[in-house]
Amino acid sequence: MRARLATPTELDAVTETITKAFMEDPVWSWAFPDEQRRARHYRVWWGMLVAAALEHGSAWVTGEQMAAVSIWVLPGEEELLPNDEARLEPALGEMLGSEQSARVLELVQLFDDHHPGEPPFHYLSLLATDPDHRGQSLGVGLLAQRLEVLDEAGEPALLESTNPVNHKRYRRLGFEQVDEFSAPEGGPPVAVMWRDPA
Repeated sequence: MRARLATPTELDAVTETITKAFMEDPVWSWAFPDEQRRARHYRVWWGMLVAAALEHGSAWVTGEQMAAVSIWVLPGEEELLPNDEARLEPALGEMLGSEQSARVLELVQLFDDHHPGEPPFHYLSLLATDPDHRGQSLGVGLLAQRLEVLDEAGEPALLESTNPVNHKRYRRLGFEQVDEFSAPEGGPPVAVMWRDPA
């Protein structure tokens, strides 16, 4: 199934696929530990990232049902829109309380700190497959299509893998782990993976 760009009217649908896909993710379930409210919190959190990607033309999906989605940050673009950047900290505080929101903000800073300064790269912020569609290689296929485009342009890509189960999938597509860090206070590890154009 060929990838297509998501449209601004699909913000909720794209966000919902990511929300469902990351419910048991080791790192993000650590960040949003309340299982009863996690989906609601995720919709706010992921919605900010999706909104920016939609504005920048870098949210890719498969089909009309959003079975798989990928959220990219293009070179020179910001991961959040300015309004969402301003409301991020208060939104986290309201959802998580001061102590946990401080941990999540520290985690976000760790992601940023482990990004290389040069050369410019395409950043895969999120890759998600709806749990109802897992096992069909839709997410990997969606990513592979984008990587073909990057290869043609001669441009590298970066991602962080927050679930060790996925490391081998990324390696098969040419990513190599170049760094690692852990969430604050002994939280789960995050693998930083880089891919030069083929």
